[in-house]
This record gives sequence, C-alpha cells and structure tokens, in this order.
Amino acid sequence: MTNSIREIRDADCIFITGSNTAESHPVIGYEVVRAARRGANVIIVDPRRIPLVEHATLFLQIKPGSDIYVFLAIMHTIIREGWEDRPFIDRRTEGYDALAAVLEEYTPEHASLMSGVPVEQIEAAARIYALGKRVAGASIYADGASGTGERGHSTILYAMGITQRSNGTDMVMTLANLAMLCGQLGKPSTGVNPLRGQSNVQGACDVGCLVDVLPGYQRVTDAEKREAIARAWDVERLPGEVGLTIVEAMHAAAEGRVRAMYVMGENPMMSDPDTSHVERTLRGLDLLVVQDIFPSETAQLAHVILPAAASLEKDGTVTNTERRVQMIQPVIAAPGESRPDWQITGELAARFDARMGIERRPGYWDFASSSAIFDELARVTPIYRGMSYGRLAGAGLQWPCPDASHPGTPILHGETFSRGRGRFNPVIARDPAELPDDDYPLMLTTGRVLYHYHSGTMTRRSEPLDWREPGGAVEIHPDDAAAIDLRDGAPVVVASRRGRVRARAQISERVPPGTVFLAFHWREAPANMLTHDFALDPVAKIPEYKVCAVRLENPRAGLADRLRRSEGAAFRTSSR
Repeated sequence: MTNSIREIRDADCIFITGSNTAESHPVIGYEVVRAARRGANVIIVDPRRIPLVEHATLFLQIKPGSDIYVFLAIMHTIIREGWEDRPFIDRRTEGYDALAAVLEEYTPEHASLMSGVPVEQIEAAARIYALGKRVAGASIYADGASGTGERGHSTILYAMGITQRSNGTDMVMTLANLAMLCGQLGKPSTGVNPLRGQSNVQGACDVGCLVDVLPGYQRVTDAEKREAIARAWDVERLPGEVGLTIVEAMHAAAEGRVRAMYVMGENPMMSDPDTSHVERTLRGLDLLVVQDIFPSETAQLAHVILPAAASLEKDGTVTNTERRVQMIQPVIAAPGESRPDWQITGELAARFDARMGIERRPGYWDFASSSAIFDELARVTPIYRGMSYGRLAGAGLQWPCPDASHPGTPILHGETFSRGRGRFNPVIARDPAELPDDDYPLMLTTGRVLYHYHSGTMTRRSEPLDWREPGGAVEIHPDDAAAIDLRDGAPVVVASRRGRVRARAQISERVPPGTVFLAFHWREAPANMLTHDFALDPVAKIPEYKVCAVRLENPRAGLADRLRRSEGAAFRTSSR
C-alpha cells in the first residue's frame, strides 16, 4: 500500500476493484463505510453485487474479465475532458504521450460493449475519481465539470480479484497509471493500495520469500546486491538464478524435474488451481514434507508432518497490508512437540550441514531468539534497517525505515518516486485465457465469505463459524437456474474442463446472468478443482483463479421422467 488504513476514512473518493472488502477485509471495509457516511463517493467495479455496494455511489457491474476495458475507458474520458492533473504529470512523470496515444481507442462506448457497463456510468466514475469531489446522489452524472481548482483525495483499493488473472500485472499497472494521471499519489487518503490476503503476506515478500528477490526486494540477478548480502551472511556466494513459483514448481514436479517438496503453512490441495493435477503431482513425489498447525488436505498426502506453533503460541513479527511491522507475543503455550517455524527449519538446516560435513558455526542456525533473527534481517534489508524489537513495541513501524532515528513512512512517494520520475506503462487490453463457449457457456469467479478464511484449515474447526456457514453454495442468477430447471437450495453440479464439483444452489441476483460464484473454502466442493493453471501472468506467474468457463448441470433433471417410466413399468408388470 502506498498509504495507510487510517487514511481511508478521510478520502473523498474510494475506488474499489477486485476486492470484496467487507467480507475479506472487514476492518478496512468498516473504514470505507465510515468514509461513505461522511460523504465520500464509493465506486465499486465488480462482477458481483458485494455488500459494500449498499454504500456505493456507483456500482459498475462488469462481465468477469472485462474490467481492464473499463479502467482504460475511464482514463480515456479523463484525458478527453481535460480532468488529468497536468502539473503533476509534467513535474513528476514520464511517458504520458505514449499512454495517451494508446488510450485513444479505448472509448467508453467500446468498454460498454465489452463489459456491459453503461457509458454514463463509466464517464461518471472518471469524473468522480479524477476530481475527487464529494458529489451527492443524482448529481453524479452532471455535465460541465471542470478540472480546475483544488482536487479532492481519491484512493484505490484492490485485491486478488484483479491480480489472480493472466493479465494481473497489466491490471495493477493500469491502476498505477490512473493514479498518476490524476495526481492521486504522495498525499493523504490517496494512492494505490493492495489489500493483502493473509496477515503476513506483505512481510513474507519483504524478507525474501519470493523466487526473484532477496530481502528488501533486492534482485537475485543483481550481482552487487548478492555479493553484499553474501558478505553479511559470511558465505562464499548466493545463487543468482530466479527460482520456480508454486505453479511452476508443481509443473516441474509433474515432469519429474522436482522430486521433493517442503510445504510450510500452505494447503495446495485446496488453494492451487486444477486440484486434480495437484493431487497427482504430490502423490508422485519421492518426498513431501508438510509443516503446519493442523493436518490439512495436503498433509494427508505427506510422508513427514512437522508440527508448527500457531501465531498465538510464539513471538516474532508480522508486516501487515499497510507495511506496518508489528511484534506478536505468545498468549498460550504450544501443544505437544510443536515448535516455532524458525526453530524447526533452523534445526533441519543444521542437520543438513552436519550430514554434508559443514562445520557448525555460532549464529548460523542456532539463533538465541526471534529478536536475534530480526536484528540480522534488519542488517540486510534496507527498508527495515532502522528497526529493532525495542522500536517495534506498541504500534510498530511502517517501512521504509532506513535508520534508527527514522519514524517510519506512512505515505510513499511524497516528493519523488523510488526511480525518480513515475513512468506511465501503456497497457493493451487482453481477455481472459478461457472464455465461454457452447460446451461451457458460463463464467466462474471465486472468492471468500465473511465467516471463513482461505482453505478453511482454521476457521472450519471453529464450531460457531462452521455452524454459521457450514458448506459451500454456488451463487447462480435466476435466468441461468431456470435454463436447467434448478430450484434454490437444490444440489447442482458445476463442471469445467478440469473437473466437477457438486454443491448447493443459491439463486441470487448478486451475480449477473452468465456468471456463477463459488467460495474456495470448501473441501466438499473445492472451487479450485475447476480453475486452470495453463495461463499464467507473464510477469507475476500467478494463475487465472478468478475467471474460467463452466457449465451447470441439474443432477435431478430427468428424475421425474425416470420415476414415471419406472412407475409405468411396474404398473404394466402388475397388470400382466
């Protein structure tokens, strides 16, 4: 996030896309509600009528996968009407002319044709976001608005609805272009703000748990950075090759190029696309090690299970979605033989060294505490360099925090960008990799519900939560349900080219015709049995979880006819 959570309540315009904020990030969702009650305009771009639509000024209900056309048309309108922030563009950016040239063809009329969103809604969204004015009710479609005068503050919130796509990087680049076009960066209550899917996703990325970077987003391909960290770690060299992402690793394992996997705090059997392929791959490994707090679906396939301590059973740090590094403290003792993750991995590494004849040196794997680990991390991570356990007490610190006297950074890009001038990256619209056809005429999109979390490993063990939301339901528009004579609450089969899932039908106008929705928490109806992994984002290498082609089947269709035929046969037999 370029900005902080607390700033959302003071925004004049909140642009939300790819995020069911109220259910996936309820604390942040409340900040949006608070802003709306203070008069802020809320613009939502989503295929589903999510709960925050009740507080929205504009709801742009798109066909799944068509949002890129809407974003580009919004920028087209802003330039056409002269609502761009020319002083900001001239002073702080480069590449504007190339962007403007590409945007010429992405008119609101074209976007409306591709997305189903009315032209007037696209133009109203452009005006409200660009000017950041608090515009009430019926006046959102007013003509003659001027870009002169002081702008309000507009913020963008997005999540996995736009990143878990084959063009996810383009989507994020487009939102960055939109923010720079309107000068909505470097100020309070503005910015481009991803909402992270789990509590320490940001922290894991910060400290090097990505295949292409070292701690602090230092590229593994940068020889100078590698050598500096190697010296700090007192090793001869560090590998300079970019590794495999999880989907790439699964493909490599299926081809026999990867023979063992060590899975920590992850449940690929629920969270990875094309689950049938994942299961075949994991079963074919020579060794599968799972380190987790509960026996997940993936752990059922493991050769070795290592019991880890849960977050309330250990100390350490997490970095949340607003880049805030915070300390956690144990509340209860870890049960049985479970240990903090760093102790397990440290002991394994030490034993590997011993088997390889490497002399065990103090400070390599036998850290005295999590505090000692964080001190070492701060030494090699420029954005954390000014942090220590002593400074994290209380509210923590937001990175970058380059030295011990620095107060942390609530807002990024205040005076300049990290590369100097912000660069516009022109984007060409691309459709999803798999579109509906005669065999699979509907689009499936996936997500979360309020009462459960991710693959359900934790929340479905909570009796009150499981009582409140005990199983999966497929949201289906009444028109699509009528086409197969399906009633609300009846069983339905959702089929794709990868697999079939049986669940309960929930007939609802929350989804538009041609779209169905299924949360991915349910092991009885695993949504990712249906999704595909053949089209990855070329940069982020993330699969297209959010859009795939499916069909609906009514398992009771023809049942009445079969019963009648059966009854008729019985009658004829008895008559004879």
